[in-house]
Amino acid sequence: MPQANAKLNAFPVFVRVEGEAVAIVGGGDEALAKARLIGQSSAVLRIIAQNAEPELLAFIAQSGASHVAAAYDASQLEGAVMVFAASGDETLDRRVAADARELGIPVNAVDRPELCDFFTPALVNRAPVAIAIGTEGAGPVLAQMLRGRIDQMLSPSLGSLATLAASLRGAAEKLLPKGNARRRFWNSFFQGAPAHAVEAGQLSQAHDAAVDLLLSNAPASGHIALVGAGPGAEDLLTLRAHRLLMEADVIVHDALVPEAVVAMGRRDAERLPVGKRKGCHSKSQAEINALLVELGQQGKRVVRLKSGDPLVFGRAGEEMAALRDAGIAYEVVPGVTAAFAAAADFELPLTLRGVSSSMVFTTGHDLKGNSLPDWAKLAISGATVAVYMGRSVAAEVAGRLIEAGLSPDTAVAVVENASLANRRRFHGTLADLPSLEARGDLSGPVMTIIGDAVAGANFERSEPLAAHRNEGAAKAAAERVQP
Repeated sequence: MPQANAKLNAFPVFVRVEGEAVAIVGGGDEALAKARLIGQSSAVLRIIAQNAEPELLAFIAQSGASHVAAAYDASQLEGAVMVFAASGDETLDRRVAADARELGIPVNAVDRPELCDFFTPALVNRAPVAIAIGTEGAGPVLAQMLRGRIDQMLSPSLGSLATLAASLRGAAEKLLPKGNARRRFWNSFFQGAPAHAVEAGQLSQAHDAAVDLLLSNAPASGHIALVGAGPGAEDLLTLRAHRLLMEADVIVHDALVPEAVVAMGRRDAERLPVGKRKGCHSKSQAEINALLVELGQQGKRVVRLKSGDPLVFGRAGEEMAALRDAGIAYEVVPGVTAAFAAAADFELPLTLRGVSSSMVFTTGHDLKGNSLPDWAKLAISGATVAVYMGRSVAAEVAGRLIEAGLSPDTAVAVVENASLANRRRFHGTLADLPSLEARGDLSGPVMTIIGDAVAGANFERSEPLAAHRNEGAAKAAAERVQP
């Protein structure tokens, strides 16, 4: 994953070129490629080439570009808003770049990034919508690959829809108050009847549907999405979760949800952290329930962002009950739960034919009572057990399971910060598990997987728990012999 603090050396902007001159110096393939790119805009093309190749001459004739058929001179650049040095001759390109800077005009020298004031992107054109993909000159082939993928994703009618939207913008700003109501209108416009009509080529019906939508006085209804943020890595977020984050007015998130995931929402969405981390609860569950109901009654679209999956130790049942009682519409969006991410980090089969055909999801605190929970019998019979939030009670988990009859030699896999680049993996047996409690260096969420199927995991990038178990024993022995 890219580092959160990575900085762009070239900042993307859109330059207004309507009716402005753009100069291209060169007569070959490089100049033709730039001419075709800039030809997608309403700029006035000025191509400076004493000896232009036939294909470039054909483009000039077809596009109506201005052709300066003379040896290059700096005066030919005057009045341009940008310049392309595309001659293929390094000496001439350097001269063009120097002349452009002398005139205060940004310049791009083809295949010479050290001479460039700006870089040309790979362009997805749905005018007036444009998507530009840049790599700061480092990977033009990569940019073209990405352009191809994005081009396939976007409807050819997107430009017509955007043009219709532009024609209605003034009316929307006049009739709808700024904020939630106006945003709701545009969401419905781009995803509802107007968009469907444009897609079908029915532009008149699209306009009528948009006007009906604009004049509708129906009050906005609130909606709460209980969304699984996954185990931490932002690229494990589902497509539906990402879409809802981009549509949300408010994002209510737990402490374990990384900032990188929260940041995938709209920049102007209100963000409300509600804590819910061991030993540090900024809001009680009752307060969170009341907050969600209040936001729904205000007509807000809310994403309640929960680590992992909302239905696995996520208290979603209580929140859904509160929303049902209040008559607030809601939906649940699954997320990748930590057990699955930890298993993937270990290449560990949670079920294994002939070894384990069932699973148990539990927390370490389930084993703190006076009696064993019913699932303990499943563990003894061969089920794979995934223990959430069990580091601080690791010794009790191991002791109770061994006491119940599970072999001390049963395989164990432990992952801190599952799915993230800074994850740490440990392996051993049930007898080694108590060493986790003394590990003050494990500050992230810890997932423990226990069972015979764990033996099928890949331990090449994992540390043995026994090493820390032995370190702990040696430390205790040393403390006993001290005077």
